[in-house]
Amino acid sequence: MLKVEETTANWEKFADLALEGKPLTKEQAISVLSSSDESLLPLLNAAYRVRKHYFGKKVKLNMIINAKSGLCPENCGYCAQSAYADTNVNKYALLDKDTLVSGAREAMNRKAGTYCIVMSGRGATNRELDKVIDAVEEIKAEMPLKICACLGILSSEQTNRLKEAGVDRYNHNINTSKGHHDNVTTTHSYDHRVKTVENVKESGISPCSGVIVGMGESHEDVYDMAAELRRIDADSIPVNFLYSVPGTKMEKMDELDPRYCLKVLALFRLMNPTKEIRISGGREVNLRSLQVMGLYAANSIFVGDYLTTDGAESSADHRMIEDLGFEIEECAL
Repeated sequence: MLKVEETTANWEKFADLALEGKPLTKEQAISVLSSSDESLLPLLNAAYRVRKHYFGKKVKLNMIINAKSGLCPENCGYCAQSAYADTNVNKYALLDKDTLVSGAREAMNRKAGTYCIVMSGRGATNRELDKVIDAVEEIKAEMPLKICACLGILSSEQTNRLKEAGVDRYNHNINTSKGHHDNVTTTHSYDHRVKTVENVKESGISPCSGVIVGMGESHEDVYDMAAELRRIDADSIPVNFLYSVPGTKMEKMDELDPRYCLKVLALFRLMNPTKEIRISGGREVNLRSLQVMGLYAANSIFVGDYLTTDGAESSADHRMIEDLGFEIEECAL
């Protein structure tokens, strides 16, 4: 594989390609991920050109509620909620409607525009789906929030029901590349994940699908993830950075540094220029003091806690955005 020359001019060329709607080649993408730390600022500037063109200085805020926790039968190596993991996470059945609606009000208080209802497990039963739908209908009647559901693998009929209830977006992450998938989980296939995203698109719900970086994948794998999400045409792309939880299969993995994480975000912006790129789980522990720099490439973050790990205080994230000279995108359906 030919090495792409690492120069400011090349980073700007990559930005030009993105603005023209053209993807990077694998060689170009790998040159971003393998670039020296000395070239990080010019690379981020190129990514910011693209981000600013499509999103200005707006930052979208999302908030998660862990609507059903633990006892997941899947063996995903990163997940503290897997039945295969030896963790002490809270385990509970699907929350009741009032609790889900109350969570939406808290999302509004935190200035989030999107409220994400997330369940552990392979997929929702029809009874669980009924409960989520009841909550969604009440939330949509009361608040100007976008609703994102993440309920696992669903059928076309189930996704159609969510669409009718008012769900705006459905999240189902590809998590990693097809080639690396079996190193992460073996209880479902990569194709199962892609098929769910395709079902979502067919129902008219906005597809959200993202990745987890730091699970032993190669630079080629990261490129494959970004290229696959471009092919799938996911509207929202959460980029997670592995938070290695004790008791999980990946508890000893610690291969990320803040500068590499920024290069990953720059690549996802250049490969998916018009899409919502969201800095997601692991932001605080992997980007650390460089979190704010991630917003030069990404245009979205989660506020509050994640599924089983703590996030930053919402007020601190609000200040971070204000200090950068950016502004929170207000709720608008």
